[in-house]
Amino acid sequence: MKKPVVIVICGPTASGKTGISIELAKQINGEIVSCDSMQIYKDMNIGTAKPTEEEMQGIPHHMLDFVLPTQRYSVADFKKDAKKAIREIVQRGKVPIVVGGTGLYVDSLIYEIEYPQIKFDENYREELEKQVKEQGLDNLYEQAKKIDPEAIEKISKTDKKRILRILEIYHSTGKTKTEQEILSRQKEPEFDYHVYALSWDREVLYQRINKRVDIMIEQGLIEEVKNIIQKYDTFPTAMQGLGYKEVVEYLEQKTTKEEMIEKIKQETRRYAKRQITWFRKNKQTIWLDATQDRRNNINIILEGMKGE
Repeated sequence: MKKPVVIVICGPTASGKTGISIELAKQINGEIVSCDSMQIYKDMNIGTAKPTEEEMQGIPHHMLDFVLPTQRYSVADFKKDAKKAIREIVQRGKVPIVVGGTGLYVDSLIYEIEYPQIKFDENYREELEKQVKEQGLDNLYEQAKKIDPEAIEKISKTDKKRILRILEIYHSTGKTKTEQEILSRQKEPEFDYHVYALSWDREVLYQRINKRVDIMIEQGLIEEVKNIIQKYDTFPTAMQGLGYKEVVEYLEQKTTKEEMIEKIKQETRRYAKRQITWFRKNKQTIWLDATQDRRNNINIILEGMKGE
C-alpha cells in the first residue's frame, strides 16, 4: 500500500512559510500542522509570529496555542501529538501540511526518530540550575561540548533548555544525545514526506527579519511579556525563547529599549543562519526560490505530488 503523502514546508524564520502553506492548503484540500517549538504556547502570540485567525483564512491549523508557558514539552511529546493530528487529517480525506522552522521537530517526523523513555534525575537538574546561577551558562555549554560536540554544534550558546538536555541525557543513559538519535532512526517512516524549504538571499532575509521585529514591537510585544509575567506570576521556561528573554532583560532594566530591539534582531538573524544550516543537511529537502511568484513554487509542490 502507498503511504499517505504529507507535505512539509520548512525554512528559516521570516521566510514566508505561513503564506505559501495557506495558499497550498486551499488548492489541495489541506490542513496545517504547526511545527514550531514556540507557537505551541498559550498567550505567546506576537513574539512567536503565530498566525492570526485572519491570516489562517479558514484553513484548519493544529498544534498551536495548547501548552501553558509553565509546562515542559519535549520533542517526543511533539512527535506523538503531531502524528496523531496527521493521522486524523488523513482519515478525513485531507492532505496534511507540516509547517515550521524547528529543525528538531521536522526531523522527528521525517526520520521517524524514536525517543526512549528516559527517567530524568530531578536532583541533577537542580544541580545544573544551581551551576547556571553561580557560574553562568557558558560553563555548562563547554561541558556539553566535550560530551557531545556534534549535538552542541546545532544549538546556540544561550539555549539553556537544549544544553541541559544534552547533559541530562548523558547523565541518565551513559550515551550521548547523538548516539541516542542514531539508535533511534531504525524505524521506517509512517508517511511519505515531501520536504520543501524556502530559500532567500541572506541579506534580503535579514532585512525581512529586522522589519518583522520592528512590527512585533509595534504590535505590543513588550505588553505581551508583561501580561505573561503577571498572569503566571513568574518567568516561565518558555520565556527563554527568542524575543522574550530580551524583553525580560529590558523590563529588568538591564538594557535600554534600543539595545533590546537590536539584540532581538541580531539573535534572530543568528537563529535563521542556524536553521538554514540545519535544513541544508537534510538531503531530501527541495529548496524553493522564495523570490519567485508564489504560484510557481506551489506548482513545483503540486508536480511532486503528481509524481507519486
